[in-house]
Amino acid sequence: MSKGTIIGLVIAAILVFWGISARNGMATSDQTVKSKWANVQSAYQRRSDLIPNLVKTVQGAANFEKSTITDVINARAGATQMKLDASDLTPENIQKFQAAQSQLSGSLSRLMAVAESYPQLKATQNFSELQAQLEGTENRIKTERDVFNGAVQDFNSNVVKFPNSLIASFSGFKEKGYFEADASAQKAPTVDFPK
Repeated sequence: MSKGTIIGLVIAAILVFWGISARNGMATSDQTVKSKWANVQSAYQRRSDLIPNLVKTVQGAANFEKSTITDVINARAGATQMKLDASDLTPENIQKFQAAQSQLSGSLSRLMAVAESYPQLKATQNFSELQAQLEGTENRIKTERDVFNGAVQDFNSNVVKFPNSLIASFSGFKEKGYFEADASAQKAPTVDFPK
């Protein structure tokens, strides 16, 4: 075997091993994104599981606004029907998922604001515990979304860098979408204190 042939075989072997390593790195990163997405969904599921107990507690308050409760129930139904598979995390699909979750967040916020007008409701231990659990869950959701976005950043960086982008295109790996702030979050809330 000639020296040129041996050098060619060594270079080819190095390229093959590099390609396998790059492909395996993307596959590992893809699995990390899927795992982090499952954590996001788990946090949202926890919130969804708390809502029926919150609604029952609130319904016990005399003269509580039925339309507010109905809004929460309908928003929860919409949010739980919106399923997004980890293999289809496009920016558009994440936006749809986030819109359904945001609608539920908004109706929960209205429910809590209306509940402030009912001292007998606020005084119940069950309501206070549920309110604290929902606040904790909202914090978990934010944390899980941040961790998910970090995993997506790592994955996307791996997929778009050259020469990894060549392996990614052959292997079917594409950039994944991030969780982004709602458009309404861009405006600072107005705070008015009574005079």
